[in-house]
Amino acid sequence: MKLVRYGAFGQEKPGMIDSAGKLRDLSGQLPDLAGAGLKSASLAKLKALSPESLPLVSGTPRIGACVGDVRNFIAVGLNFADHAAETGAAIPAEPILFNKAPNCIVGPDDDVIIPKNSTKTDWEVELAIVIGDGGSYIAEKDAMAAIAGFCVCNDVSEREFQIERGGQWAKGKGCPTFGPLGPWLVTPDEIKDIQNLAMWLEVDGERVQNGSTKTMIFGAAYLVHYISQFMRLDAGDVITTGTPPGVGLGFKPPRFLKGGETVSLGIEGLGTQKQKFKPYAA
Repeated sequence: MKLVRYGAFGQEKPGMIDSAGKLRDLSGQLPDLAGAGLKSASLAKLKALSPESLPLVSGTPRIGACVGDVRNFIAVGLNFADHAAETGAAIPAEPILFNKAPNCIVGPDDDVIIPKNSTKTDWEVELAIVIGDGGSYIAEKDAMAAIAGFCVCNDVSEREFQIERGGQWAKGKGCPTFGPLGPWLVTPDEIKDIQNLAMWLEVDGERVQNGSTKTMIFGAAYLVHYISQFMRLDAGDVITTGTPPGVGLGFKPPRFLKGGETVSLGIEGLGTQKQKFKPYAA
């Protein structure tokens, strides 16, 4: 299934994309694609539906983030071998974890606001995992069963805040609008091999990132297993899993977003995003 949330910010309704690519309304089936609505029992009921039997959504509504009410937004750093190489960093022995603020999440085509006093706002196309049944101490062999689906994430980052201001990476990762998710939440049965998906990102039409999930150091199943050793993963939690090479920080000299740029990105089978980056205005 390709599941979506549509409508005004904060008032999104759940939906499903049918075989013809049309948007169908799911609000008669569940209140939102969030929390318990993402557990396997709920998703099984949705899968049993005929999409064509659901009400057709008219017009072209805004597409929101594909998961609602996110309580824990976990990110993985330096998780692509080729990205680690471009930054000159050593391959990590264990996953590097940090958090993005859950309230930085926006829709896939919403504007992104460059923070006040930012000098180094950067882009990162990433594969995101959305937890379904979740739990603690999940075995790697059981990890895929704990996943509700996958989606595209732009892990927008302010590199000065992240690297030069001391302390944790979270300073440069959780600014408002720094977490576009979607357009779709794609259930695992739709994806042949999650570790072999093409990924790309363009800035004003210039392809700057061209990669694949096959160069991930720690795969999706291992990350769910690993993270669950340190915290309980609940339904609706999001894990964004790292980026391939081509980020602005990796250019020589580095390139960053000033405002006015259009950033487009996508992952094979998971859809595309397009954001206008705008400077902060009080």
